Amino acid sequence: MQLKTIDVGPFKLDGGAMFGVVPKTIWQRTNPADDRNLCEWALRCLLIEDDNRLMLVDTGTGDKQNDRFFAFYDLPNGKTLTSEIERAGYAASDVTDVLLTHLHFDHAGGAVHYADTDRTILAPTFANATYWVHGEQWHWAMTPNPRERATYLRENLLPLQESGQLAFTNERDHGLSGLELLYVDGHTEKMTLPKIQYAGRTLLFCADLIPSASHVPIPYVMGYDIRPLVAMSEKEHYLEQAVDGDWILVFDHDPYVEAAVLERTEKGIRVKQSGRLAELL
Repeated sequence: MQLKTIDVGPFKLDGGAMFGVVPKTIWQRTNPADDRNLCEWALRCLLIEDDNRLMLVDTGTGDKQNDRFFAFYDLPNGKTLTSEIERAGYAASDVTDVLLTHLHFDHAGGAVHYADTDRTILAPTFANATYWVHGEQWHWAMTPNPRERATYLRENLLPLQESGQLAFTNERDHGLSGLELLYVDGHTEKMTLPKIQYAGRTLLFCADLIPSASHVPIPYVMGYDIRPLVAMSEKEHYLEQAVDGDWILVFDHDPYVEAAVLERTEKGIRVKQSGRLAELL
């Protein structure tokens, strides 16, 4: 097995929304905001190569929305998902599996692209891939609640279903050795966290349960979370396991820190060591 991170960010999100009830005077120390109260964030994905399989975890925002939509997030930024995969040494045609942790636009937007120069035909970005998502997350996205409706975009979803490339992790086995899928419900219904055994270590791709190293303290949950108290409980559960097992956490949105290991302190569980994933391995 081989692991590589790819980042198709930066993009920007409101700092208050990212840190919920945590005061700005605290969170701006690590994540300074601009004059619009927007902080810079990563769009970090993970490539898992296992024998003749290449799985991509999450896909960023993609590039098919209109200028007005992207202006809210300081996009586009000149990067594309496929170009960053090529930079990592692969081609889009090499991707055999795409695991979508959840279907919010900043995680699933790159799953679909315009397949023609006139930008009229939408198709899966990875023609040879099976797209994996939990069935209840799919149903949640297709019948969205008012709180999440703006982030579940039909153009990111329907082409996957229409192509026949969609598969549900709760109905079929993904078949990759060393990969376990954990499910949490605080951020959104049945978000998937890939837990990976690699080189004698355990890695957890945290998705939006712990989007950055700054979110490790238990009360630091996002305003986007649909069930914040559940998110805090889930976070505590996996943070305890991460300390006990010396796990490496991989952060999807941290603009400065790819990965970290944790320790217990007088103030609670905190980051012990951080850096690039390759360095921590």
